[in-house]
Amino acid sequence: MKRIALLALCLTAALPFSAPAHKAWLQPSQTVIAGSNPWITVDAAVSNDLFYFNHVPLRTDGLTITAPDGSTADAQNLASGKYRTVFDVELTQQGTYRIAVVNNGLFGSWEENGKPKRWRGTAASFASEVPKDARNLQISQSVSRIETFVTNGSPNETALKTSGEGLELVPVTHPNDLFAGEQATFRMLKDGKPAAGLEFEITRGGTRYRNAQDEIKVATDSNGEFRVTWPEAGMYWLETSAQDDQTSLPQARQRRLSYVATLEVLPQ
Repeated sequence: MKRIALLALCLTAALPFSAPAHKAWLQPSQTVIAGSNPWITVDAAVSNDLFYFNHVPLRTDGLTITAPDGSTADAQNLASGKYRTVFDVELTQQGTYRIAVVNNGLFGSWEENGKPKRWRGTAASFASEVPKDARNLQISQSVSRIETFVTNGSPNETALKTSGEGLELVPVTHPNDLFAGEQATFRMLKDGKPAAGLEFEITRGGTRYRNAQDEIKVATDSNGEFRVTWPEAGMYWLETSAQDDQTSLPQARQRRLSYVATLEVLPQ
């Protein structure tokens, strides 16, 4: 017990003065698999460390699983606990699946009886849930995409088709063809057009067991492309965000965009 208490004290003392931002992610049990009707399990969480369940489960209201032929597949055995959400996917088709949680909603804040009020919802629920006479009302639109990719057998690109809304990844290098020591190229789109100047943070999992995050920081060029050479094998977390006034919902004055992906890099 004394050793545990001492360890906890040391860990607390080692924490930075500013706590790191929480990271949202989807992590499949594996990303490259071959077989007859194989299965994978996906963990979904928001955490302090990658990829550990130590904060809250990821909400999966906007979960969409796109099969290799472009159809929509179902999540099986979906359950949410204290620290994570988990579900299974049966890979009934050969090719690449895109597993994504996509949300497009509104965030609001105002004053009520001298106290701050916050609200989160959809354009449809805005009128009934936000007071018409709300004082100092501020509304912003949030468009987010959190995703990962899994391939059964030979990869294909049908599920990788973009929607033209928000921030989206176009894999020049296939997301399930990544190897340590090799360079991969990706293109980012914003509302269907190449997005220049987006800054990416790329972090390998296992941050709980190393002193430094060891982030890789890159930015998209004029064609919306960025490149990364993977230093070693493992699961990697990619994140970027942007803000503008190009809202698609009339109640909002500004729009916040975010993109997150989990990619697996295999040893050579």
